[in-house]
Amino acid sequence: MRVLLSAADLAAGIDRLAAEVRHEAGETPLVVVGVLTGSIVIVADLIRRLDGPVRVSMAWASSYRGTATEPGTLRLHLDLLPDLTGQDVLVVDDIFDTGRTMEAIVAALKERGAASVRSLVLLRKQGRGEVAIEPDFVGFEIPDVFVVGYGLDFDGTLRQLDHVAALDEADIAAVRASKPPFGVP
Repeated sequence: MRVLLSAADLAAGIDRLAAEVRHEAGETPLVVVGVLTGSIVIVADLIRRLDGPVRVSMAWASSYRGTATEPGTLRLHLDLLPDLTGQDVLVVDDIFDTGRTMEAIVAALKERGAASVRSLVLLRKQGRGEVAIEPDFVGFEIPDVFVVGYGLDFDGTLRQLDHVAALDEADIAAVRASKPPFGVP
């Protein structure tokens, strides 16, 4: 595994993102909607740095399996969300790859009556966006590589790493050989 972003890099990035969000939103109450499961670490660290009123909720989206770098069918589950009518929403996701997930979630939240919807991603892959939408807040630009750690997973594992690392084929084979199958849905 090749470390792309250290724990210190990530902490500084989250500090910067929190300051940017508050500068943009002012003291407006925010509903932070994390995209499960990859955003859990990011959301936890971000909300502790946001001054002012914050509510937290989660949405579930998935289009990848295992080491896939090409998205499959996008599935959204928004059942956990509160009434967002008239609310200012910040969608938080781990990575902006094609942009399809963020585009779908932003559209769905607007349809639910949110007053405004802004988007924040920890990572944006260079040269991969396929949609017109761009994240409002970006932590880091990264090359088009498969990454794990700080919430991002390989087949349900390695989310717990305190850094972001790139996996090459040898790393993937080694992880597969050493981990129990979790049967991630």
